[in-house]
Amino acid sequence: QVQLVESGGGLVQAGGSLRLSCAASGSIFRITTMGWYRQAPGKQRESVAAITSAGNANFADSVQGRFTISRDGAKNTVHLQMNSLKPEDTAVYYCNARLRPIGAPDWGDVWGQGTQVTVSS
Repeated sequence: QVQLVESGGGLVQAGGSLRLSCAASGSIFRITTMGWYRQAPGKQRESVAAITSAGNANFADSVQGRFTISRDGAKNTVHLQMNSLKPEDTAVYYCNARLRPIGAPDWGDVWGQGTQVTVSS
């Protein structure tokens, strides 16, 4: 059983910062891409940032220059540093990993349970 556990959400004022962390655990053979998605009330889930096993990162236009993503391959963790937060960043943030469990023939996507980020104006 593979699971992702997120931490670090909370309430912050506009202009503030938060750091989200996500740890993958279980019988994991390999992880390729890890990333973060978010879903605001009444909106579809959208990609925020992702990072490959080679360290290549990409970001949504709306967070470019404000958010950074980092990864520790040895610990199967990914972090999202969010700076200059805006009220429109308010959402539930989900960690995602594309991985292959030990003994499994295929790759698949695993999701965390989500962590709430609320930015007050």
